[in-house]
Amino acid sequence: MLVSSLVLSSLGACYVNPMKLFQSIGGSGCGTSGPASCQNTDTPPAASSCCFESPGGLIMQTQVWDTNVAGSPEDSWTIHGLWPDNCDGTYIENCDPSRDYKNIAELLESQGASSTLEFMQQYWLNNHGTNEKFWEHEWATHGTCYSTLDVDCLPSDSPTGAEAVAFFETVVKVFKTLPTYDWLAQAGITPSYSQTYSLSSLLSALEAASGGYTPALTCSRSHTLSSISWYFNLKGSVIDGDFVPINAPTQSSCPSSGIQYVPKEG
Repeated sequence: MLVSSLVLSSLGACYVNPMKLFQSIGGSGCGTSGPASCQNTDTPPAASSCCFESPGGLIMQTQVWDTNVAGSPEDSWTIHGLWPDNCDGTYIENCDPSRDYKNIAELLESQGASSTLEFMQQYWLNNHGTNEKFWEHEWATHGTCYSTLDVDCLPSDSPTGAEAVAFFETVVKVFKTLPTYDWLAQAGITPSYSQTYSLSSLLSALEAASGGYTPALTCSRSHTLSSISWYFNLKGSVIDGDFVPINAPTQSSCPSSGIQYVPKEG
């Protein structure tokens, strides 16, 4: 099942044609008929890196369960980021300091992405500082490393920062397809101060709800559930391509039993 074809209902969203999300920059023009990133090392990349994500074709959507962040929704995990790891699991960061844009909120509003900003203000929260600093960090550290978001891949008349706007719209789009809280709750797994869970029960619930895909769960030293990573390959551009879900290439760090999933207190 491809992210671009999912019905996004769990967080109050509905299906939106991904191309329409990026009308302000004219879409990528890539299509999705080419090879998926990282799927076959014998398959040469598309003629242009604008339409084939490389080298960061192992894409990880990471969510956090922060229990002490003011305003964090009690019934949803929140966004950490969308990271382009290399196909072998290594990664690069901070790929273009010349595009370390500041004031992401103003950038989004000025380019017609106010609804994305409103969603980020609710579901993309910083537990150590301002949300703005967190968004700036995620773009500069990870967003600038997507080959398909290079400025040369955009229409020549695109406004400055259009590729960053596309990045944030895509992060939100992908996150909306992964309602981790709802999927766990459907299996009777909800935050509790007294109940603990096994790793197998958590993964089974998430695999069943996601269509059979295994994420990677992270726990703190106290065996408390803290984050989850969902993995994808990409067909086409980050702007409007298909995110193809895959099983996590790494194991969860949580213990096999006694996992705490505690309520939020923020």
